Amino acid sequence: MDSELQIALVGAGIAAVVLIVGYNKWQERKHRRDAERAFRSEHRDVLLEPRGDAENVERREPAMGVAEESARRFSEAPLKRAAPDLPRMLDDRADCVIRLEAIEPLDVGAVWLMQAEQLAGLSKPVRWFGFNDTDNVWLPLGPDSTGACHWFCAALQLVNRQGSIGETDFMRFTGGVQRVADAVMALPPGLPLRAETLKRATELDRFCADVDVQIGVNVVARDGQFDGRDIQRVAEKLGLRLAPDGIFHAVEGESSLFTLANLEAGAFAPDRLTGMVTRGLTLVIDVPRVARGGAAFDRMMRTANELAAGLGGDVVDDNRAPFGAEAAAIIRAQIEQFQARMDEVGMPAGGPLAQRLFAL
Repeated sequence: MDSELQIALVGAGIAAVVLIVGYNKWQERKHRRDAERAFRSEHRDVLLEPRGDAENVERREPAMGVAEESARRFSEAPLKRAAPDLPRMLDDRADCVIRLEAIEPLDVGAVWLMQAEQLAGLSKPVRWFGFNDTDNVWLPLGPDSTGACHWFCAALQLVNRQGSIGETDFMRFTGGVQRVADAVMALPPGLPLRAETLKRATELDRFCADVDVQIGVNVVARDGQFDGRDIQRVAEKLGLRLAPDGIFHAVEGESSLFTLANLEAGAFAPDRLTGMVTRGLTLVIDVPRVARGGAAFDRMMRTANELAAGLGGDVVDDNRAPFGAEAAAIIRAQIEQFQARMDEVGMPAGGPLAQRLFAL
């Protein structure tokens, strides 16, 4: 009896185990079918299909209302602002330019103070500009500038009448601008190449030296000396103005066509003209800084002859030889040749670039 009961219990246990295993297998198959149906879709996966097929699939956007439109505008926004062109006042032939970009607008006054500290001691002029996003224009910066900008531009002039920049100037400029960028947390600037920049500066300086010509004539007293008050009277009658530099200037617009200075040591000063005497005067035309040099030279020669007539003197060259019409014609032709060379390279005499490169 006991053995029959034990056999029955063992049989029931085996049946229960079989039932449990079978149930688990059924559940496993059921979950697998549900998973396959869940992953099966009527839509093709354009990320896995060839590009050509994906381009032919009509895009179906989920309806998300305002949230969807905001997300689309955000995703379509440019990740980086395009760098504005160089300021019109600069020339990539004559300036070493570095642009700085800030994520947030920077106070221009703070940038100006920082650059003045970091770039002190350079032998050539440095100019800074800030980009006005509203007017889409670069504005020159100075100690009184106000406002805030995303873009800044620093420009080191490569050449002036003292020569071209050297490696020391280049390293001081680029290192200084980098330190300004670090201090104001601007994006790392793209620095110019040292060898290329110095080569460009040397070539420009060589050209400038070839056309850097100043031509002068003298008016010397025939007997004795010229009186200071007489010089002022005749010079002003001929349209010349005495400037703070102690030299009379023939001015046209904002430009000085030629100058009239004391041939001897000493400048002309309004409060010292009375009692001042000199044995001669010199008139000088600065060829690269004057537009229409031939016409300016003609006016200078007329002025020299009228000064000589009004003061009792003679027009002579540096060797005290008479300066007549034949010599004047030769000089005039040379002036036009020099200025034609400047025109050929896109640096017209008297223009903004020439005024900077041949600054006094």
